[in-house]
Amino acid sequence: MELQHEVILAIGSNEGNRLEQVSDAIFALHQKVGTVIRLSKLYESESWGFSSEPFYNCAVLIHSFFEAEHILDLILSIEEKAGRKRSGEPGYTARTLDIDMITFDSEIIQNERLTIPHPLMQERKFVLLPMRDLQTMWHHPITGRTVAEMIAETSDASDCHPIGNLPKPLANIRLDRLNHIAIEGNIGAGKTTLAKRIAEDFNAKVVLERFADNPFLPKFYEDQNRYAFPLEMSFLADRFQQVSDDLSQFDLFRDFIIADYHLFKSLIFAKVTLAEEEFRLYRKLFDIIYREVPKPDLYVFLYQDTPRLLENIRKRGRSYEQQIPADYLEKINKGYLDYIRNNSDTNVLLIDITHRDFVNHQEDYIFILEEINSKIAALNA
Repeated sequence: MELQHEVILAIGSNEGNRLEQVSDAIFALHQKVGTVIRLSKLYESESWGFSSEPFYNCAVLIHSFFEAEHILDLILSIEEKAGRKRSGEPGYTARTLDIDMITFDSEIIQNERLTIPHPLMQERKFVLLPMRDLQTMWHHPITGRTVAEMIAETSDASDCHPIGNLPKPLANIRLDRLNHIAIEGNIGAGKTTLAKRIAEDFNAKVVLERFADNPFLPKFYEDQNRYAFPLEMSFLADRFQQVSDDLSQFDLFRDFIIADYHLFKSLIFAKVTLAEEEFRLYRKLFDIIYREVPKPDLYVFLYQDTPRLLENIRKRGRSYEQQIPADYLEKINKGYLDYIRNNSDTNVLLIDITHRDFVNHQEDYIFILEEINSKIAALNA
């Protein structure tokens, strides 16, 4: 199941500086609504349904966590900031900016505010031609037709032609300059969600820790002294096996690998949970295994303070995690920070996201991408 929704939006303008209005709208959508994954050419088209100046049009494919009605609210806000004034009168008028939601996944939505897919899309070349540029596999959920079939069948004979390319918001974000990125963080920091999201947005192979299958984990939270050693040993064995399986070969159709863990986290957690004698034995086994494991090109550590971690853990609702004490999380955070401080030869990027929410605030996700991209650029300089 995909983590985000796949949404196609059509953008148009025929008042003021049309190019500026369309370009600004693309970047506003990228910052506020969802990641702009694909972008059509810029088209010029005759006004449709009324007599006015020609429009500039394009289409964008975005990935977003938001539901359709919330996206609509954000779109209306972007239009309003661009000077769009809705008269409330029937019929079409010239406008500084017009953003229409054309598709929302493959869903059919019909309510007072939204009709998805857009009911007039098959009649509008200025929608269909830019959509074709996006090269999606989307089929109309009611008619079953592809965009190419709708173009061939449309009755719209108006002039609509490409006039150039538009700047892409992700053009300078080149995470694929590295082969392997590991997202690390404490329990509840959001590393799995971030890894999944980046993998979807950048066509990466995602490697996720298989913690849910560990039979010792619920028991450990009930009786740490008894189950700490078997838990840490089973995690070490599972992680080594998974790293060996998943990182030994790259997917030829994916640009890079992004993981939500790496093996060194085993040492950090073990140092907190194990008694001194147990840890000495564990460390010997760990050092033997760790030498054989391929290392990420970059570790991204998502730092959150303990109150925020506890809030996240409460919200995600895993029953066996609800009694995790605050001091345990603080010790794990300290273990990570000590590792970062004492391993200057390792490429680590620490991002404090205590006051950021990259699920509910798109701009926070863009901030993280830009931080990672800047670190990668520095490593490649």
